Amino acid sequence: MRKTGIILKSLAGFYEVEDRLTREMITCRGRGLFRKDGFILLVGDHVSYELNEDGSGYIISASERTNQLVRPPIANVGKALVVFSAKEPDFNIKFLDRLLAAIEYEEIEPIILISKIDLLTESEKERLVPIFEYYRKIGYHVIETSSYEQVGLEEIKELVDEEIVVICGQSGVGKSSMLNAIDQELNIEVNEISKALGRGKHTTRHVELHKLAGGLVADTPGFSKLDLDEIDAEVLRECFIEFVEIQDDCKFRGCLHMNEPNCAVKSGVEAGDIKTSRYENYLQLLGEIQGRKVKY
Repeated sequence: MRKTGIILKSLAGFYEVEDRLTREMITCRGRGLFRKDGFILLVGDHVSYELNEDGSGYIISASERTNQLVRPPIANVGKALVVFSAKEPDFNIKFLDRLLAAIEYEEIEPIILISKIDLLTESEKERLVPIFEYYRKIGYHVIETSSYEQVGLEEIKELVDEEIVVICGQSGVGKSSMLNAIDQELNIEVNEISKALGRGKHTTRHVELHKLAGGLVADTPGFSKLDLDEIDAEVLRECFIEFVEIQDDCKFRGCLHMNEPNCAVKSGVEAGDIKTSRYENYLQLLGEIQGRKVKY
């Protein structure tokens, strides 16, 4: 008899599947046809499986995905909690825009969380707070927090309810600490920041969905870059949400907002309506996409 469930953990060819009805955890292997077809089962996949006599399972099929991420390798994500620190490590606006573009491409709702606000000096606050406000102005949900034990936990709990939420961002910004603060039973390993390197040590070894506040949350490995291999130049402009609102006013249809005359986006930058750093980060990503080599 076939049963259904969702993959909560993947490690070395074994999949921990939570049965949809009983909520039991079944250790499963995938059928050989998956390997033959080059299909890789991912955490977040809704699957059908059969039970073996020893209580283990055998995954027969996987349902169609709403989306999937390459890094972290996870499927059917509803929201992405994008965690950046204001300091230690320093706030990285280039990486934030890169990450937001990749998330927008997958049509996942991003939530920006800025940690360690309490570490900022007054002059640093004067420089950074307007940046955070800009992301709010263009439509992103931005949460600022000083301490996960005191601020922001209830808001985060509301966001993850009945959703698959991926938590992503650079190492050392407090992703694992945040999960532990919400639910101390998780006991996810946390390492201190490597002061010498200015970044955190990679503490997460695999992708796993944790039950949290009525939803499922993935703590993911820290990383310092994100590939945009699936995004072409015409699609990238759709991943910058404030560009989308005004680009119909560009003179040329399909305007890439580079050297074209009468470009509404460039006019928005000149008028101060679009943040210059945001536009420059777009141009950098666009140049990277246009300059990449064709893969055979």
